[in-house]
Amino acid sequence: MHLKFKWLTVVLVFFSIAGFSQSKKNTVIPKTYVAGKTINPIVIDGDESDAAWSKTDWTDLFEDIENGIKPKYGTKVKMLWDETNFYILAKLDEPHVWANLKQRDTIIFYNNDFEVFIDPDSDTFNYYELEINALNTAWDLFLSKPYRENDNVVLNDWNIPGLKSAVKINGTLNNPNDTDQGWVLEMAIPWASYRKSYNEQNVPEDKFWRVNFSRVNWQHTIKDGSYERKKDAEGKFLPEYNWVWSPMGVINMHEPEKWGYVYFSSKEGKETFTIPQEEKVRWELYTLFRAQKEYYQKNKTWAKSIQNLTKEAISVDGKILKPVLENHASGYNISVKSPFSNQTLIIREDGKIISK
Repeated sequence: MHLKFKWLTVVLVFFSIAGFSQSKKNTVIPKTYVAGKTINPIVIDGDESDAAWSKTDWTDLFEDIENGIKPKYGTKVKMLWDETNFYILAKLDEPHVWANLKQRDTIIFYNNDFEVFIDPDSDTFNYYELEINALNTAWDLFLSKPYRENDNVVLNDWNIPGLKSAVKINGTLNNPNDTDQGWVLEMAIPWASYRKSYNEQNVPEDKFWRVNFSRVNWQHTIKDGSYERKKDAEGKFLPEYNWVWSPMGVINMHEPEKWGYVYFSSKEGKETFTIPQEEKVRWELYTLFRAQKEYYQKNKTWAKSIQNLTKEAISVDGKILKPVLENHASGYNISVKSPFSNQTLIIREDGKIISK
């Protein structure tokens, strides 16, 4: 194994064990956003003055990933789309804009960065992550499953073909002698990047994808005129801040079932989007899935009944759900018939949901 990949594997394993805790309850409601369709392609130059951006709204300001507290510095996003690209504009307030990582696919969150997470089909499998710092250095990667699954595959060499991104600094980069306003990141991500087969038509017109955004921000110090991440008295780096669009309720971006909903509207003018009731049924299945994870950690075996996982009645919008737990040789299934579609949704021991 190449040293680069060996080191990356160690980092990811550490995150899955120590850095990414797992929450049992879905304590937050995912945010929603309607991305309008733009007629004219957007020039990717890091400048928010493009006329198309003036026709769409900013997201809510980012919040702390775990507790929803208002962060020290503001962050917000706009989104648009056309037949070719998913356009994202991010504005990050920051009095000290700095970055020193210049090699693509290095661990970009060791700098302050902006991160994009995308799950096209809302099944928490086969999702994508993109991180970019103020030098416009990118790290893009593909994950077959969330880190909580021991057999996940992380493809660090996966790149987004045709990715366009640009950064504009409102101030001066890497200059500790002045105070900056922040930086703006503009990007165009081709839909073709998320195509799983040659002829797949995957432009999500009038559909939603699961999306979230994260901003990593470090406390810093100045050494020999340059910015560095700040350390404690024992020489360890102080923990980073994690500010996100749709809060997770836990310090872990890798619970895709909690990400926000971005609806790609083809209609002119403002359109609203309401999270489908079927999605709320999925939330309840993931709550049981996390309870099963916790039960296994305590008992070294899977629970054999729903009553082992929850004593409360499970309902969605006033409709009672009656989940059924079935154990088998390699794990379990939890199934439930949706009162809204009459489809049966099944979650497996690896967290994948299928419908019948």
